[in-house]
Amino acid sequence: MTVDIDAAGNLRGCYPSRSPAARRLYLGSHLDTVPQAGAFDGVLGVILAITLVELLSGRLLKFHVEIVGFSEEEGVRFGVPFIGSRAFAGTLDAPLLSRRDASGISISDAIRTFGLDPSQLATATAGAGALGYLEFHIEQGPVLESLNIPLAVVEAISGQSRLTVTFEGHANHAGTTPMHFRHDALAGGAEWVSAVETEARSITGMVATVGQINVEPGATNVIPSHARASLDVRHADDQVRTEAVARLVEKAAAIASRRGLTVACAHHLNQPAVAMDASFIGALERMVACSGYPVHRMVSGAGHDAMIVAQRMPAAMLFLRSPGGISHHPDETVLAEDVAAALATGLRFLDNLEDA
Repeated sequence: MTVDIDAAGNLRGCYPSRSPAARRLYLGSHLDTVPQAGAFDGVLGVILAITLVELLSGRLLKFHVEIVGFSEEEGVRFGVPFIGSRAFAGTLDAPLLSRRDASGISISDAIRTFGLDPSQLATATAGAGALGYLEFHIEQGPVLESLNIPLAVVEAISGQSRLTVTFEGHANHAGTTPMHFRHDALAGGAEWVSAVETEARSITGMVATVGQINVEPGATNVIPSHARASLDVRHADDQVRTEAVARLVEKAAAIASRRGLTVACAHHLNQPAVAMDASFIGALERMVACSGYPVHRMVSGAGHDAMIVAQRMPAAMLFLRSPGGISHHPDETVLAEDVAAALATGLRFLDNLEDA
């Protein structure tokens, strides 16, 4: 392959077609990870793509195969994810480039420090007329293991809402304030957290998480005056998700009113769900079956580069089983036989495009 690093730091290798003017199929995933993570999230998809090219054993196809190792997907440093794939899709705009990390360094500054030129980011954008994009990725959850199957075809990537909900009451002495005189912000927040779990359990396919609560003043003998809670809601249907969020906001208001509290809700993210390409989904399902494995479709609850690339070209994902359902953890792993299943399916997918 001809290998290069583009202006966003994406590592790219092109395996040429037998026809220089041919269209291009992109394979890839991300190279970065999170603190205290494992070795397979993202990187496995890049290694599988390289292995597929190796398995061609020099056979040239009627289309170019370009592998992309995206430089940044997780959003750890700058608080915004998909820097690499946004550049690839042509959506890395000036406001995003001005985002700064905890040390005050902007994305543009970081690109320059790496020895690249952010003014040349347009050259990182994928060319027009691409055949599409295929991403291999570990599931990062327990579904495939519970079904005892190695692979799943991703039909959509869930939409996501993120909010901060702040309950405000009155601090007072924990020993001298009778229970019926209290305006306990944390107690109101705790009731609402339970309502979040109840709401999510009542809707098929929904997950909702309160992953962070900050309490003030935070003393053992003081009734909490403030409780700030995060909210993360995900579902493949944007209407279902947004309606659930609206109900949870209403429930927070009702709890606050009944307890003599005030509540404020700040919306930080409203990421629409992204459907994968129907033609690629069908082809992947056929190739999984032809490789001798059970066919299973599923929705991804996690975000992936494919949801960004899908704005520019047809995109698809193939999940591999995550033993123990573990990811973003040092114990994250993958089974060798599942890697073999993914490679067999991937080769057949390339052959299917070749014969189309």
